[in-house]
Amino acid sequence: MNSNKIFEKYTLNNGVEIKNRLVVTPMTLFVANEDGTFSEEDLKFMSKRGENIGMFIVEATLVADGGKAFTRQPEAINETHLPSLRKVAEILRNQGTKAILQIHHGGRLALPNINKNDIIAPSYDSETKAREITTDEIDKLIQAFGNAADLAIQAGFDGVEIHGANRYLIQQFYSGITNRRTDEWGGNIEKRMKFSLAVIDEVNKVKNKHNADKFIIGYRFSPEEPGENGLTMVETFALIDELVKKPLQYLHVSLPDFYINAYRGGDTKKPAIQQIHDRINGKLPLIGVGNLYKGEQIAKALDTGWAEFTALGKTVILNHNIGTLILEKRENEIETELDLEKEDKYDLGEFLWERAKEKSPLLPPIKNKK
Repeated sequence: MNSNKIFEKYTLNNGVEIKNRLVVTPMTLFVANEDGTFSEEDLKFMSKRGENIGMFIVEATLVADGGKAFTRQPEAINETHLPSLRKVAEILRNQGTKAILQIHHGGRLALPNINKNDIIAPSYDSETKAREITTDEIDKLIQAFGNAADLAIQAGFDGVEIHGANRYLIQQFYSGITNRRTDEWGGNIEKRMKFSLAVIDEVNKVKNKHNADKFIIGYRFSPEEPGENGLTMVETFALIDELVKKPLQYLHVSLPDFYINAYRGGDTKKPAIQQIHDRINGKLPLIGVGNLYKGEQIAKALDTGWAEFTALGKTVILNHNIGTLILEKRENEIETELDLEKEDKYDLGEFLWERAKEKSPLLPPIKNKK
């Protein structure tokens, strides 16, 4: 394995140097406290996993009441969350990694039972009974993303990642399935992407207010979705064309597998990430992701030239020191399966451990007993 590429430095367009090409992808742990603060279980998980990692993106953190999409989801809504946010930023930065807070709202995927049965979406959603958000509420939600970034800056984070992927609120505004509005926030592609771009502008306004030139702003997106009016690569290319004009430091594509081909609106014989990277055309670095466990797999992915960084999730659960193992060429020590007889080893909460026993595809494969 040639790990030289993995440990190359990268300088973002705001002058911030990232020490290597490894990124911990945001992983929802379902262990935050009921008041939205990060729990001791959260801190324990993060305290072990930032060593020799370029950037660590903290799990989807709620920006406004009514958008909680996970039980025990962390929040960045008001100043009561600041002490908790400071602990997370400090824990990560002390490990030498850049601490990035992913900011999020669930929209139609918010859980009614923990959101007072009043959930919103760009348009009325018959499946979830989410009501159509008003224009005044849209303005307030845009400000809420900015407020979350403000709290992240105060807490000492190195940046935020705007969660525009995985069919949550920001993607819902762009998708023709979930956005059927006829006002300024819906209709053609330009109007449907307006919410995404407005959130970026608001976050950047907060960054400028703090004169935080070195603060990193990233944006995560999903390139395609099923359904007759679902997003295709055509819409993704159009969005990329606008994102690269914005004051962002990176883009982060959400994919189930690094090498998966595009299936609608692009070349179906080429990997989606390759086409996305070509469209970006060097204007911003791209974080790729998808079933990369071992150093040799990560190096191979970077060698394709389709991404400047690789985001790691399942292998980080299995190997708390994955960056160190790769750096020290201890490839034979990297685990690729979860051992159900070693619960304490992985720092997963009760919810995720139960999902592991059910062999959830969101978690690493289970080690078979001999």
